[in-house]
Amino acid sequence: MIKNILLTFILISGAVSAQIPNGYYSSATGTGFQLKTQLHNIIKNFDSRSYNALRDLYKMNNPKNGFQDKYYENDNTILDIYSENPTGPDPYNFSPNESMGSGANEGSAMNREHLIPQSYFDEQSPMVSDAFHIWPTDSKVNGWRSNFAFGTVANAGNAAPCNSGASNMPCKSKNGTLKGKFTENQSITVMEPIDEFKGDVARAFFYFATCYQNRMGTFYNNNQSSQVSAMFDGSTDKVFDEDFLEMLVEWHIMDPVSQRELDINDLIYYNHQGNRNPYIDHPEWIGEVWGFEMATDDINYQERKDISVYNVANNTVVVKLENDAKSIGTISVFDMTGKLVQTQKNTANQKEVQVSINQKGVYILKTEGKGLEVNKKIIIK
Repeated sequence: MIKNILLTFILISGAVSAQIPNGYYSSATGTGFQLKTQLHNIIKNFDSRSYNALRDLYKMNNPKNGFQDKYYENDNTILDIYSENPTGPDPYNFSPNESMGSGANEGSAMNREHLIPQSYFDEQSPMVSDAFHIWPTDSKVNGWRSNFAFGTVANAGNAAPCNSGASNMPCKSKNGTLKGKFTENQSITVMEPIDEFKGDVARAFFYFATCYQNRMGTFYNNNQSSQVSAMFDGSTDKVFDEDFLEMLVEWHIMDPVSQRELDINDLIYYNHQGNRNPYIDHPEWIGEVWGFEMATDDINYQERKDISVYNVANNTVVVKLENDAKSIGTISVFDMTGKLVQTQKNTANQKEVQVSINQKGVYILKTEGKGLEVNKKIIIK
């Protein structure tokens, strides 16, 4: 259980590896919701682009185009959170140059997914084309999601492949994305992404709550028919319903910032709309704004067999590659606020990498590499 207790975190000037402009966050000096307002004032004014401009963004030939797969198969196809299979071959792929449309089946068409559905803000600008919460996805699964909330699905172990209308809940897409009833309130229908994208989704929601904080009350009061409204509470400070806030924080902690997010943050800032997601640059600010304490047993992962992690000493763990078709590139250690503690490059391409951490505590260890993104909880005694 995440308790609503405000903790004091040490804010660091250095952030995860991204090209943050000098002085961009110089006015972000507060704490709690004051910090959120300061971040709102930094990111709210951006170059609002057209909805069609998103197509050009997704197909842009740029080494930092995180909307393309430069992380798993590394084949520059569209990286779709509803079809990407981190443990093996994808069930299907979309070309960045593919036209947008509607498909009768999974894999037959690509579209643009508003993580916060258009129905929640009446399709108004600039929300309708804000690239930080609009991602290229499979059209069919996008349709199944409709305007439902994101959440953890009850009885997920009973999920069968979704039928044509995804009415056989709980059900799952070809990569394991779930649709079903929310674990905390089974009157609410939700979609649950696979573990590798849960943090990405959470940080997009925290961005939206900050960038549009002055409008969140209006969205909530005017658009109760949009199913995603269940995630919000109508306020401009806290913004989120308590159950969903706890879940988003858990997703943020269990799946720390990835290279994909770092790249997207730079791409959107330098090549598209000129603002940033502060919770990618400084993930520890989510704890500073909303205040939380997380029990270590809150985090449970879907099974991933590509690596194993084991302790060899009180302050040292070994990351061992278990799949020779993949490789370990970078190992990042995050604390339980989401803050990056250290990064280790595997330049020698070893199959076993030793990681030493000086401070006792609970950490999330993110291993990324060829065809690889695995998060593990570790305890340093």
